[in-house]
Amino acid sequence: MILALRALGVGDLATATPALRALRAAHPDRELVLAAPGWLAPLVDLVGGVDRLVPTDGLGRPDPALRTPHLAVNLHGRGPESHLMLAGTRPGRLLAYASPEAGHHDGPGWRADEHEVDRWCRLLDWYDVPVDRTDLDLRRPAPGGVPSGVTVLHPGSKVPAKRWPPGRFAALARELAARGHRVVLSGSPEERTTAQRIADDAGLPADAVLAGRTDLGALAALVAYARLVVSGDTGVAHLATGYRTPSVVLFGPVSPAQWGPPPGRPRHRALWAGTGDWPRWDGVGSHPTLAAIGVDEVVAAVAEVERAGRVSGAVAA
Repeated sequence: MILALRALGVGDLATATPALRALRAAHPDRELVLAAPGWLAPLVDLVGGVDRLVPTDGLGRPDPALRTPHLAVNLHGRGPESHLMLAGTRPGRLLAYASPEAGHHDGPGWRADEHEVDRWCRLLDWYDVPVDRTDLDLRRPAPGGVPSGVTVLHPGSKVPAKRWPPGRFAALARELAARGHRVVLSGSPEERTTAQRIADDAGLPADAVLAGRTDLGALAALVAYARLVVSGDTGVAHLATGYRTPSVVLFGPVSPAQWGPPPGRPRHRALWAGTGDWPRWDGVGSHPTLAAIGVDEVVAAVAEVERAGRVSGAVAA
């Protein structure tokens, strides 16, 4: 058994896709087991290559089903907690970043400013496992049950600082609807009230609010068959990358150099105003680097990624 730990969220799993596929290719005859939250199961199926998901929330005592793997691979973090959890499974070998605190002196050194995709590719490369960092495409789910060809606005984030102001999402929705986009709003059940307020302010119909009405599988299908996605730095942005759906991602306070769409794909655009000298932030509302992004700038970026998508489609055809 090859055991990979990635007990995090949607974007975390999506950015680990090249590493997981590299482990699958390097060990085709062994079972590949992923320790990750159980609610991610629909996305694990779309990543492909994983034989079994063992639901894992947090970094406590490992599930007995994870005992004695041939290899344990830490795709979760720098340690020491994640290292110690995997060491508790008694693996034949642990592949992980060096962590003296966990007693693990093997592996490369951690880089705090590294892109999340490159981080796990570099780890495996250090252990002589070939990885293709561009291997980010996800399998397409069946399209049934969600609208296709829509423009998805995803205003939410687990981190309040990463949320672009709702009033700007409403202004963006009004402008895009006036330009012929069928706009819908996605999000979690907790974000439904905000999504409804945005829809009301933008004059969108009642059925435009999909927040709280889609599970992860349906959300993936919504993005896979969408015309366009606009979101903050959150999991939906990585789904758009995985499906090559044109997207505009609004970054702040974290730089797109760490979590942004891959380079060389003009149908994905990261907007980032983090190079300025910003005043001290009081911790309330959107971070200043995100609040500095204006509606007109997003509208212009939407036009750019749509043009790039049309050009790419014509070349492919």
